[in-house]
Amino acid sequence: GIDVGVPVAVLVEEEGDVAAFAGYTGDAADVAAPDGAGSVSGSDAGSGEGSEASPSSSSVFPVHEVMTMPALSPTMAEGTLVAWKKAVGDVISAGDVLAEIETDKATMEWEAQEDGVLAQILVAEGTAGVRVGAPVFVQVEDAAEVASFASFTIANASVDGSEGVDTPAVATTPGSVPSAPKTAAPAVARVSPTPASVPASSAPDGARVIASPYARKLAAANGVSLHALQGSGPNGRIVAADVLGAPASAAAATASAMSPFSDIENSNIRKIIAQRLLESKQQIPHYYLSTTCRVDTVTALRAKLNASLADGKLSMNDFIIKASAMALKKVPEANASWHGDFIRQYNTVHCSIAVQTAAGLMVPVVRNAEKKGLAAISSSVKELAAKAREGRLDPADSADGTFTISNLGMFGVSQFAAIVNPPQACILAVGAAEKKVVPSSEEPGSFEEGTFVTVTLSCDHRVIDGAVGATWLQVFKGYLEDPASMLL
Repeated sequence: GIDVGVPVAVLVEEEGDVAAFAGYTGDAADVAAPDGAGSVSGSDAGSGEGSEASPSSSSVFPVHEVMTMPALSPTMAEGTLVAWKKAVGDVISAGDVLAEIETDKATMEWEAQEDGVLAQILVAEGTAGVRVGAPVFVQVEDAAEVASFASFTIANASVDGSEGVDTPAVATTPGSVPSAPKTAAPAVARVSPTPASVPASSAPDGARVIASPYARKLAAANGVSLHALQGSGPNGRIVAADVLGAPASAAAATASAMSPFSDIENSNIRKIIAQRLLESKQQIPHYYLSTTCRVDTVTALRAKLNASLADGKLSMNDFIIKASAMALKKVPEANASWHGDFIRQYNTVHCSIAVQTAAGLMVPVVRNAEKKGLAAISSSVKELAAKAREGRLDPADSADGTFTISNLGMFGVSQFAAIVNPPQACILAVGAAEKKVVPSSEEPGSFEEGTFVTVTLSCDHRVIDGAVGATWLQVFKGYLEDPASMLL
């Protein structure tokens, strides 16, 4: 296999220079300089002795750093540059937010790791599919040098052997994959030029409209027809600035230019969700176990505890998380995952909680749930859910889950079966609390009203046999119907 960034071809501007590269092996010293040109060896490049730097050579620019797309999560391979928080000429201090990057996990802030001045932006706001390690912007130390980079492009960032280019210091998060050196210029071809260089025409009625999710949201809120706009983003993509700068006629055209459909571009997060769920259904042998739990006792306990709490209220989901964690400690075979040659059984319970957001389904993790009290679980869930909905989840917030809980009870769903979240082996689907008339347990021959919740456990049969899944569900039901037993 050929590693990404390994040189595979040499391009020259003049056909007459081709013969000089007949014996080229990858070492610049092998190249015979064409007549009238200086050596292209690293020692002479950009020195000005016997050669004139080509317009695409970085040697014509002052000393600078080409900052590349960082890996903001351990699994990130590419990202979308959602928004710039700095502009050309802005002073950058370590810790400043440079831009918002949509990763495969969430939209995150890219923080500067060193001081400098932003000299040129190489990737336009709204550009998707920017590979980790691809050039993103240029940074210099002296603000007086910014003007020298007005003509700097990605092509300049990809030139090897220039003594004017420093090795970039790329902002990364703990556990992230270091970005590739700028000299390899990975995926440069995929990074689109600045908006001004990509002319686009408006889409005809009924044609597919390429627009960023934020642009679509703005267009819907302002009554602007996307079909009437010309996209200034990469490949004619409509970005937020196009909608905000739309003339009044574009909004007026909405009524007469409505398409019978609208194509919504998938975010990186949505693509990852789709990929993982498809893999789960195709590769994991699911089976499903359901039971009905009577929750009158836990409902009464919840009301009593909430009456005594000064801050925050306990939800039914908090009790479900606690009961699940306790059941996993009692049936550790269910707190496991498949790893091909072995099954990994976990000693702690990290509960992933499914949270619906505008970007898609997120699963932040309540860590050590078996050791936490109800109030601590409730606080953790509220904090994580808020971060998920605001797009502020860190990769660590969703990592290392051992068991997932998905609750659709608040939507009135009676019962459903969820898809296992790999590499986990179980997910618990929780339905709505429903009142039913059942035979009385205290007065034979009479009836009483009770509140019941139906739960369904989806299991990976490679890891959990049917009897183990049934045992876990039985223990869980016991804890939920008699919450005091969780104290033992």
